[in-house]
Amino acid sequence: MAPEITGSHDDPKRPYTPFTPFPKISRLFRPVVITEKIDGTNAAVVVSEVVPYNYGDEEVVGNGIVINMDGHRLDGWKPLFVYAQSRKQTISPEQDNFGFAKWVREHARELAEGLGIGVHFGEWWGSGIQRKYGLDHKRFSLFNTARWAGTEYDDDGNRRPDCCHVVPILQRQDTFQTHGIRVALEELAERGSSAAPGFMDPEGVVAFHTAGNVLFKATIKGDDKGKDHGA
Repeated sequence: MAPEITGSHDDPKRPYTPFTPFPKISRLFRPVVITEKIDGTNAAVVVSEVVPYNYGDEEVVGNGIVINMDGHRLDGWKPLFVYAQSRKQTISPEQDNFGFAKWVREHARELAEGLGIGVHFGEWWGSGIQRKYGLDHKRFSLFNTARWAGTEYDDDGNRRPDCCHVVPILQRQDTFQTHGIRVALEELAERGSSAAPGFMDPEGVVAFHTAGNVLFKATIKGDDKGKDHGA
């Protein structure tokens, strides 16, 4: 979209010429991480600082709940606000998405302690959601494999909450190439889900291009048609 042409601040008769920079282009042949694409519903746990500091521990405020952590305030506390969101909006146990907000409320202290301040994206999946994966319960699998994959602790010594899983890494590429992604899809179709071993109808893969900080997806079935056509 072209910038709107208006008068300048100094001379309303002279067109204002704003500068629009061209975005930086990432190198294509850089590392890629391929994970299993789980067929659930997109979700996120949000942990933020509380202002003002006049709420009680485990006090429900709006869509979230306040969790008092050990801190360096004069009263010894560091209040954190924990709430849930779906793909398009914040949610609450009263206006929920497959029970995710209720789950976040119940595990708020564990999530605040382990995940810390930030927006923590993942997939809410399992019983009653999409493919169901043969599970009798629901799970939350974090997307951030750079922080959590392969270990229960991150680089800062924070312990991943026991209530959280991580999307399985299927392949790591030193440099981007489509052949490896196709192989990952074929192996997933042949061996079944890594997230739920024994489930033989997995959805597909997600490829994370590290230099571009961008995600791409590919599904085992109907990838050429796209979601609008039932993929």
